[in-house]
Amino acid sequence: MKSKTYPPGLYYLVFTEFWERFGYYLMIGIFFLYMTKGENTGAWGWENEKASDIYGTFIALAYLTPFMGGLLADLKWGYRRCIIIGGLLMGTGYCLLAVPQIGAFYTALAIMVIGNGFFKPNISTLLGNLFNTPEYKNQKDTGYNLFYMGINLGAFICNFVAAIMRNKIGWHGAFITAGVGMFIGVFTFIAGSRHYRHVDVPRKPSADDRSMLQQLFTVIASGFCFAVLGWSIPGNVMGSDSTDAFFLFCIPVIVFYARLYIKANDSERQPLGTMFTIFLVVILFWAIFKQNGTALTTYAEQYTAREIPETVSGLAKNLGFAETLKYTKDSVWAKDQFFRKLKHDGKPYKVLDYPDYYKNDTPKTVPQLNTQKQVWNTEIFQSINPFFVVLFTPLLIVFFNRLKLRGKEPTTATKIAYGLFISALSVLVMVFAVYYTDNGSTKASALWLITSYAVITVGELCLSPMGLSMVSKLAPVRYTALMMGGWQLATSIGNKLSGVLSKNWDLFTNKALYFWLNFALLMLAFTVLMVLLKRLNRAFKV
Repeated sequence: MKSKTYPPGLYYLVFTEFWERFGYYLMIGIFFLYMTKGENTGAWGWENEKASDIYGTFIALAYLTPFMGGLLADLKWGYRRCIIIGGLLMGTGYCLLAVPQIGAFYTALAIMVIGNGFFKPNISTLLGNLFNTPEYKNQKDTGYNLFYMGINLGAFICNFVAAIMRNKIGWHGAFITAGVGMFIGVFTFIAGSRHYRHVDVPRKPSADDRSMLQQLFTVIASGFCFAVLGWSIPGNVMGSDSTDAFFLFCIPVIVFYARLYIKANDSERQPLGTMFTIFLVVILFWAIFKQNGTALTTYAEQYTAREIPETVSGLAKNLGFAETLKYTKDSVWAKDQFFRKLKHDGKPYKVLDYPDYYKNDTPKTVPQLNTQKQVWNTEIFQSINPFFVVLFTPLLIVFFNRLKLRGKEPTTATKIAYGLFISALSVLVMVFAVYYTDNGSTKASALWLITSYAVITVGELCLSPMGLSMVSKLAPVRYTALMMGGWQLATSIGNKLSGVLSKNWDLFTNKALYFWLNFALLMLAFTVLMVLLKRLNRAFKV
């Protein structure tokens, strides 16, 4: 690629995001495992329901705060300053997770949430600004695809590094490595500052801008009041106090965006309406897609065949990609209420160190007592999706460029609709996997998960980078970063819904029904978007 085709700042932003995503996805790839694995491994040993709730709340809040960071960058601090502050906060949070104390755990999550709010919307906005010139304008979709590919290169590599650090050093080694990656990303961004300084020009806040900042603080204050109310409701409405608090916090935020639409002038109303409609629809995409860290991690951990052939088990262990599972019998003979009723010498017994990998095994398939097995680390499965992103992105760029030359390239809204449909097909793969393995009574081939990830990756590439490109194309100049925050808000709500869905995993005895529910939600989103597509496409032709 020549610099005249793409602005030179693109490459620095890509490598900044490479390291930022390296740190984030290294942390998030082991986060659910860190909460659910047994205390004898140095993890917390919490139940899936509690871990899913915390996971969903964290990734929801991490994508909720960007609307605040975006507005502050638009009106006060500028994009570069916010990106640097956010990156330093996130790196600090990752390192703090290495401290095995509950106070440090929750403090780390709070720091990361705030840091992501500063970082996430502003680096995407800065990238869009680089392409807002006649020379580069026609390459904006491609630029975001390349940006997205850089993100996923970091996300692909990090899980192998996480496995090595976790096996060789421990959880703390993995989390500190995530922090170091984030700090490298900040240094990379600073090094390329001269290439995007010209698109980060501060502007003097107008009276309307100052009013907007006042509204922001009002929204935040109101949100916290609503959140406290949600947390204080006797019992809960949506499954947990944190879920109630989150959705009530969102109410003032949604009202804030609705007022922007109501007060918009005629030239702004159509693009804002188009963006807000797509924001609402893609919530269901993120609700399904983000289950890769919860339900699909559980499927990889407990339902997928991960045993390493003896011919390569030694090499895998030396490289740091293998876990050793020990299967031992407790000295106390007692009926186990959680696992299957296994028997030894005709008596039921309780297993002391019973790996989750064997949770769904039958007495015929469970290994002999006092045996050890080498299995691939579960977090490595988190690299499947970014691998396919890197593989498919160039192919998709070529495909859409050829359609563009023929005058047949779909609009951004149409690409997003295709993404929803293709993502629904990926869920069908998991439905068939459950049927083929008789609802988990036998271990599923890893090919099922690999195929599902491959299909949903195509859907993701039609949707996620296109959403960023859509905001950059349609957002009024004075609200660009704020609208990037709106896209992140939609992602946030979807992320929280993913936790709400996945915490019910154990309630579905028939796992096929769980995946059928996910399929129905995606098809609903696809149908709604197709019904509105003709009207939405008008905004892209203005």
